[in-house]
Amino acid sequence: MERSARVLTRAITERWPKSVPVVVFAGPGNNGGDALAVARMLMEQDYQVQTYLFNITGHLSADCAENKQRLSDKKGLPLYIEVKQEFDPPRLEKGMLVVDGLFGSGLNKPLAGGFASLVKYINASQAEVVSIDVPSGLMTEDNTYNVSTNIVKATQTLTLGQLKLSFLFAENQTYVGELRILDINLSKEGIAKMEAHYTFMEEENVRALYRPRHPFAHKGQMGRALVIAGCYGMAGAAILTTKACLRAGAGKVTVHSPKRNVPILQTAVPEAVLSIDREETIFTEGVATEDFNAVGVGPGLGTSEQTAITLIAQLRRTQCPLVVDADALNILANRRAWLQQLPKGIILTPHPKELDRMEGKCVDSYERLTKARELAERLQGYVILKGHHTAICMPDGHVVFNSTGNAGMATAGSGDVLTGIITALLARGYERPAACMLGVYLHGLAGDLAAAELGEESLMASDIINYLPKAFLRIQK
Repeated sequence: MERSARVLTRAITERWPKSVPVVVFAGPGNNGGDALAVARMLMEQDYQVQTYLFNITGHLSADCAENKQRLSDKKGLPLYIEVKQEFDPPRLEKGMLVVDGLFGSGLNKPLAGGFASLVKYINASQAEVVSIDVPSGLMTEDNTYNVSTNIVKATQTLTLGQLKLSFLFAENQTYVGELRILDINLSKEGIAKMEAHYTFMEEENVRALYRPRHPFAHKGQMGRALVIAGCYGMAGAAILTTKACLRAGAGKVTVHSPKRNVPILQTAVPEAVLSIDREETIFTEGVATEDFNAVGVGPGLGTSEQTAITLIAQLRRTQCPLVVDADALNILANRRAWLQQLPKGIILTPHPKELDRMEGKCVDSYERLTKARELAERLQGYVILKGHHTAICMPDGHVVFNSTGNAGMATAGSGDVLTGIITALLARGYERPAACMLGVYLHGLAGDLAAAELGEESLMASDIINYLPKAFLRIQK
């Protein structure tokens, strides 16, 4: 706790100068112990600190009691109040800093009573708030039945050691504010040995997955990929998927699309081989896949009855790795009994609304993630739930969260690009877990590199494809 407090105090003093008055609210547990230690260390650096310890039940954790004693022993203590019954709250004004150390990661039910009132009082003030480890009132995983008004809205959250699951969900960002993960020298070896359902994927993990091509490689060894995409009017989806597949290094890409898309595809992607459907405007003719190493299907495909029947026949008879996206997912959502016919190892890449159509409307991100995990386990396949921290749900229940990507990628066609990248990696011989993780990371990294030069506001899906080469170069280094 002393080590944690030193790191927390350093982070606070780096951002807020000594001229800022500080009010510390400490709870009765270890989070409160952290807060009391921080109050002591801030005072030692001549900060003006008011400290309130809430000891309503008369029971403090051992470390909290120890830090209460250390703080009480300080000479010239400006203001320290132990709250046991009545509480007269201090004025919280603009230009002040509240250190929130009421409740941390051990919380398992919504705040109520006086603590809920205090949280509302903090949130109604204009003071800035720094939360220790977790904003008080927010639970670290499931907040489905939490009370949103009883959660501290932090300016900054200083979380200790590890990222918390609930910080990855969009609806909780209003409470977390700016997030910093502080290293408190926990044992890396010990953490590595712990069994965890969730992993956060960063560059060092991805670099270990990447396999450079052999100097003597030829196109036949780099894989043959099939893309089935684009009804008439949606040729752009087929173009984006096919271009991304080529940019991600597939040796040969064949795109199957209706007749009317032929001149568009021939012009836009001359590197691709065309497979032409017998119909003018929709997908109605399955493709033999014996000569292909991977198939990506769905972008811009349309959802007509003929297309739906052809799709399920295509999925059932495809033996190589499959990536299913967009309209292919919508077709399956409307015919949920067909899910039982999907081959093991299939890769589904839904965005949140597509998953809701397949598995039922979700209250929040935690419920949606739970349903995605269950779907992956049920199908014995992979469900890539797209979002700011895209979640890759594995057949064994493990979930890997991605660390790349930005809001500029929230644009039409971005998902089509991801389908093309993963299909290419599968065709090149990557195993399904590696193709999913590497593909998602590269997709986000290309988006980040594009946004760094072009800005998030102007980002288009084709920009992600154009920056894929730089993304590859980055992980190669």
